[in-house]
Amino acid sequence: MEFQVRLLGGKRSLAGMPGLIPDAGPSWETALLLPVPAAESAVSRHRARLDAAARDGVPAHITVLYPFVPPAGTSEPLLVSLGRLFAGFAAFEFTLDRVGWFGEEVVWLGPRDPAPFSDLTSAAFTAFPCCPPYGGQHAEAIPHLTIGHVGGLQALGAAAESVRPSLPIAATAAEVILMAGPRPGTPGTPPGQWRTVAAFPLG
Repeated sequence: MEFQVRLLGGKRSLAGMPGLIPDAGPSWETALLLPVPAAESAVSRHRARLDAAARDGVPAHITVLYPFVPPAGTSEPLLVSLGRLFAGFAAFEFTLDRVGWFGEEVVWLGPRDPAPFSDLTSAAFTAFPCCPPYGGQHAEAIPHLTIGHVGGLQALGAAAESVRPSLPIAATAAEVILMAGPRPGTPGTPPGQWRTVAAFPLG
């Protein structure tokens, strides 16, 4: 099974590794994300101010499964399993064509067809039933790309209106990445602590 592993400073072989995330602290988490580089030009400056994940080093993305396994649970067999899982899904084109809100707290972009993203989440949760989407806090996991969730309603609304002329955004779902970093909101955390551990190409 073809998959790529990137650990901290670069690509390495898994052989002989004492741990895939050796410097993970007690507050660290992992996440499976589908990066959307095509959206960066529209959302990056807004995310930098309004999305804590951007400060932490997380790219524009649609979440597949978060929170995922604890960092201590990452291993070569886990990566092989994820590689096989996501290789079973064909890469696909999609379009972000709408602005949505969760209440007045979170503004986001939504895909025209959410089904392929829901299928990825469903498959990942089926394979890892100990990791319900968003910890089981929501009855439904709605595929979305967060523009912002901090800064207040006025700032979020202004960001939404600024992004709207860039729609629709055509993009390609090419891979799912495993990222790890400190739990959002952990006091004293410096910026840019989240990093990519592995990338899993879609088939």
